[in-house]
Amino acid sequence: MNGSLDRLVLVGRDIELRIVSLIIRAREAAHRVIFIDTGSNDETVELAHEVNCEVYHYTGDVIAQDLCSYLLKQDEAEGKTLILPVNASLKLSELPLSVNRAREPWDIHFTYRDVAKAETEEDSVVLSRTEIQHLILSEDGCAAMASLSPLATPKEVPDGLRARFVKADQPIQLPQRESLATASRFAQLFYWMLESKHPLLLFGIPGIVLFVLGYRLSGDLATMFTELNSTSIGVTLATIAMTLIGLFAMMVAVILYIMGKQVERIQSQYNWPKQG
Repeated sequence: MNGSLDRLVLVGRDIELRIVSLIIRAREAAHRVIFIDTGSNDETVELAHEVNCEVYHYTGDVIAQDLCSYLLKQDEAEGKTLILPVNASLKLSELPLSVNRAREPWDIHFTYRDVAKAETEEDSVVLSRTEIQHLILSEDGCAAMASLSPLATPKEVPDGLRARFVKADQPIQLPQRESLATASRFAQLFYWMLESKHPLLLFGIPGIVLFVLGYRLSGDLATMFTELNSTSIGVTLATIAMTLIGLFAMMVAVILYIMGKQVERIQSQYNWPKQG
């Protein structure tokens, strides 16, 4: 499973909601996973430590040359390395594609987005003005990238290296943003339901009342109606519906209660503050 990928380097900041899943997924593809923190203000670093991931603190620019120089200084350039900046455009579903590229015999495979959005040839793009999508390096490739000047272009990479520079198309994310916003609103509503305990009362008390009434009425139906007609059938169906709705409401209340306890347990485990 690990193949020839020796090291997968995640680079980012303030990604506490994603860091654990990213590290776990990355460990399926590489022998070692390293997280380079660029200045987090949340619990990203603490969560990375909790899953036993090596963390480096980096204050430089997130450009290819500087990152390669930093890896060389930390003796983290041996073998095959995959650098993945963690940003809004990174999807876990795209990780296997980058890993497969890392298994190909490239010294440098650089997929980037042009921040300047200028219509230039790929060989003439200034590397420091690009946004890294993924950067795959051999040890020689890492040393070559580190030796380039800030204004270097792909043409300045030594000829003896197997290098490829690919401009990535910017994906259209409008539908995804809409769905994420909807999911966020639903998550906030669901969190309020668990924290406020109001739905527990709103579902639980009416559920008990409806279930008890429906259950008691169902026992009197046999003596209440002596003949079968539309009225008796309607009352019977209404009683059954009342009983089932009450039972469903009680089940929802119990599920919310159990999930609320699970949220409290997770909060206490990771010392997350409760939102008032």
